[in-house]
Amino acid sequence: MIHLTSTTPIMFATKSVDFRKGIDGLSGLCEHVLKQNPRSGTLFVFVSRDATKVRILAYEGNGFWLMTKRLSSGKFPLPKFSESLSTIDAQRLRKILSGLFNDN
Repeated sequence: MIHLTSTTPIMFATKSVDFRKGIDGLSGLCEHVLKQNPRSGTLFVFVSRDATKVRILAYEGNGFWLMTKRLSSGKFPLPKFSESLSTIDAQRLRKILSGLFNDN
């Protein structure tokens, strides 16, 4: 079970990724491109090119979770970041996933 708390480390990849990638592809992206350890307990958030899908990769003790949310209509309201990988908090992630995020 994934617990999303105020202390959960969350990294948001700001460049869109190929959503044909599964666990192995995304964990490889974390290691080789983002230079992060995918087994660190951090949640890694990825967005599709058209911003209609979000994937979250998480490692929990003995294996990976890969969660996907696809919108029926519209796009995810994404924050503007200056870095290719940015830290966000759980409250901000919840707002993004629920469609309530406003970058103003």
